[in-house]
Amino acid sequence: MATADAGPLSRTAKEYPRALTAVLTVVGYALVIGTLYVGLPIYPTISLETVNLLSHAIAVINTTTVVLLLAGWKFIRDGDVRRHRAAMVGAFTLILLFLVLYLLKTGGGGQKEIVAPDGATIAYLAMLAIHILLSVLAVPLVLYNIIVGLSHSTEEIRRTAHARVGRWAVAVWSVSLTLGVAAYVLLNHVYTFEFVRLLVRVPAPF
Repeated sequence: MATADAGPLSRTAKEYPRALTAVLTVVGYALVIGTLYVGLPIYPTISLETVNLLSHAIAVINTTTVVLLLAGWKFIRDGDVRRHRAAMVGAFTLILLFLVLYLLKTGGGGQKEIVAPDGATIAYLAMLAIHILLSVLAVPLVLYNIIVGLSHSTEEIRRTAHARVGRWAVAVWSVSLTLGVAAYVLLNHVYTFEFVRLLVRVPAPF
């Protein structure tokens, strides 16, 4: 991915991609933690019906994101930088949309706790735990690569850690999203759930 240098923000991204990644990562973590565990009073109260609609929308968004990530990985292996850039920017745009919907769903609604046999519940919680861990790990990897990709030329990118970090970002991000979608299917379509208004707890992904 590459773009022409333009403006102070672009120059900052180009000169200090790791520092900008760190700042944006902390901001993102703070927003999520503040919503889930502090109860930021910035979200409108939404009904269970709206929570369900947002859950379905998030599942579609995350599934599409995985497709774009894998397509972008294939494009760059084929040497098609233009399509690689388009796919990765599309994936990043979708994940920003996911974040908005997820925070609204959880901060304004609550979480759904699975009601299933013990074995299925254990499997669900294991997938959920891995999904959350990988999501946390993916944030700085994804941010670094999108920052470098949008602020450096193709030649400049080759002199950065973009390719190496990108391989890890695609792997971690894709597995995390796939597990999240699998958890969504179990929670919403295979078994049933109990809806609980947001309190301090480990959140479900959908």
